[in-house]
Amino acid sequence: MTRPRLSVVLPTYNERDSLPLLISKLGEAGRELAIEVIIVDDASPDGTGTLAEEMAKSAPLMMTVIHRPGKAGLASAVLAGAGAAQSGVVTVMDSDLSHPPELLPALFEAIQGGADVAIASRYVPRGGVDQWPWARRLVSRVATTAARVGLGLRVRDPLSGFFAVRREILTERGYRGLGYKLLVEILARHPQARVAEIPYRFVDRRHGRSKLGIGEIAAFIRLLVTLRVGKLES
Repeated sequence: MTRPRLSVVLPTYNERDSLPLLISKLGEAGRELAIEVIIVDDASPDGTGTLAEEMAKSAPLMMTVIHRPGKAGLASAVLAGAGAAQSGVVTVMDSDLSHPPELLPALFEAIQGGADVAIASRYVPRGGVDQWPWARRLVSRVATTAARVGLGLRVRDPLSGFFAVRREILTERGYRGLGYKLLVEILARHPQARVAEIPYRFVDRRHGRSKLGIGEIAAFIRLLVTLRVGKLES
């Protein structure tokens, strides 16, 4: 098969209901790009990993499935997937259909055009969020402001879960991989990185329940504190 130009890492945990439609949409996007999909499954009780293995046999694009023994966090799953990527550009996206595969060409082109990181951004003009209650909007804004102010980041949406990055950035040693917001650690480690923000509208998950809980929030706070201390000491 043609060597992929773009590797798409999909961390999964109980995504059996959304995965078939997502792979179909990625297959459509793959007509424009040579895409490989790397699924990193954390022993989903609903059988997502087994389903992914079956789909890989007949999928319209290259698929690799990595099985991990338990739920170890989204950030570490992305790092594991990046280690298996065959292309020089890695895109990270959720598996619950909240991130539109149609945006992949724009993210890829931004990297090809010279960016080190291309972010699907909710907080630039023409970006936004659909169907979020006010409390979740408030939490998102507070967390985003904390990351920007605390770490001195100029990016408008440093907590986006949908982004593309040059593979060599993700395969460096030393990532903490805490919680579910890997992008903020990438940006903190690479303050001179060339960043492009591409507007998009986040659509809340169509299947299953959000995995954002107290544990994820605590891990995010711990990550911010760790990165802030490291910034002050450097």
